Amino acid sequence: MPNKTAELLNRLVDSHNKPSFIAHDPIQFPRRFSRLQDIEISGFLISAITWGNRNMIIRNAEKMLLEMNHNPFEYILTGKFRFGKESLHRTFKWDDFAEICLSLQSFYRHDDSLENLFLNEKGELTFDKYKTLFTNKQISDWTRGSASKRLHLFLRWMVRNDGIVDIGCWKKIKPSSLFIPLDTHVARSAREKGLLERKTGDRKAVEELTRKLRMFCPEDPVKYDFALFGPGVE
Repeated sequence: MPNKTAELLNRLVDSHNKPSFIAHDPIQFPRRFSRLQDIEISGFLISAITWGNRNMIIRNAEKMLLEMNHNPFEYILTGKFRFGKESLHRTFKWDDFAEICLSLQSFYRHDDSLENLFLNEKGELTFDKYKTLFTNKQISDWTRGSASKRLHLFLRWMVRNDGIVDIGCWKKIKPSSLFIPLDTHVARSAREKGLLERKTGDRKAVEELTRKLRMFCPEDPVKYDFALFGPGVE
């Protein structure tokens, strides 16, 4: 059974982890940039609105980049952020956007890469520091048991480096340390394949599923996001 599951998952990864995936996925936006800070900022902000209808996500991501004049790093440095109670994406308001931008500005005043926010003294992936910086309610808290799907999606974009879909601009964090971005579709797909028993979509479910996926590919377990999520977006 495990071998058959691994074979199925690997076939699905090969089918969906292709350049053609990019045009229909929010990862297209950070991929437009070459400067590290532009990639990080656009990736973090856009991953923060990656829930719900994909066409709506892409449309609102374009709106976000337009607000930043397609120059995310300069926008963060200037501090002229758009506030407002109007919706940017579903329950995500322009006030949320501005508050997160303020946190980013505070960070970049003393550091040059968000990767360092996720590293401990030993150079290992940590989640202890990011929620201290990002206090906005739209940023879920992995340390308190949330599945934190959008955070793990952002990390997948930044860290995985197979040169196909994910950007892989961070070099210190290892792909082996990542966790699967878990939403309802991925959870359902994982349960159908016998990879997840937990019924609640929380941190424990993410850890359970990632632990199973590491059995198939210890060095890059999150590549299987393409196998569990990809077929549902065709």
